[in-house]
Amino acid sequence: MNLLVGQKVSIVSPRPQTTRNRILGILTEERGQVVFIDTPGIHRPYYQMNRRMAHLLEESLRQADLLLHLVDASIPFGSGESKAVEMIQAMGRTAFLILNKIDLVDKQRLLPQIDFYRSHGNYAEFVPISALTGENVSELLTEIFRYLPEGRPMFSADQVTDRPERFIVSELIREKVLERTREEIPYATAVVIDRFDESKREHNWVRIAATIVVEKPSQKKIVIGKGGEGIKEIGTRARLDIERLLGCRVYLELFVKVVEKWRNQDRFLDHIGIEG
Repeated sequence: MNLLVGQKVSIVSPRPQTTRNRILGILTEERGQVVFIDTPGIHRPYYQMNRRMAHLLEESLRQADLLLHLVDASIPFGSGESKAVEMIQAMGRTAFLILNKIDLVDKQRLLPQIDFYRSHGNYAEFVPISALTGENVSELLTEIFRYLPEGRPMFSADQVTDRPERFIVSELIREKVLERTREEIPYATAVVIDRFDESKREHNWVRIAATIVVEKPSQKKIVIGKGGEGIKEIGTRARLDIERLLGCRVYLELFVKVVEKWRNQDRFLDHIGIEG
């Protein structure tokens, strides 16, 4: 989606279940306007947070005019993809099967994968792409415009997402936590923006304070790192991305707080904007 809209509006991680919210990516060009919906993936309902995300996914699938089932062509078909095929077919909507990461795959392996998905689901188109190199992405966009129904633009031509800067900033910080930590830490982490001071933006700088929330004291120690090394690295890398987003200098303060079992607390989930 970031590649298609030409700007980073959704964070990226090799870890599954990175996306927690419904995020719109808006592309407007001479052929028209396409609104992409980046949704959470398929989640097992271990926590209230996961149940909310599963509900959000189902609602998004029902609202879409065209479903894009994106799969990693470099890894074998698994139970998660089987469930995704089942969900998409149950919706009865026009769907594409998009095989990503073809830059990592011998091209001779693509046809058997396409045949496999063709035998398991009713897809209107099969499009191999590489989001990294851009291979076949323009062809994918052409097919998307061909299948989407005509209608009036929903957003202004200069808008690329429905999410405010404050939300994207929190996600950029969470992305750096995902990159820096291992094992259970990423899934037990949330980011809350405590302060977003733009009073000096006309002087080319913004002051931001944020709290990284974890569930256990041991997780807090891992995020902070020895001598504060971990939190310093997260802050430095996040600040660079935030400065690119805002187009100005950023003073970023990060804190770490323990909120036990926050993934099962409806009030906290409401506070951080996990819909459902």
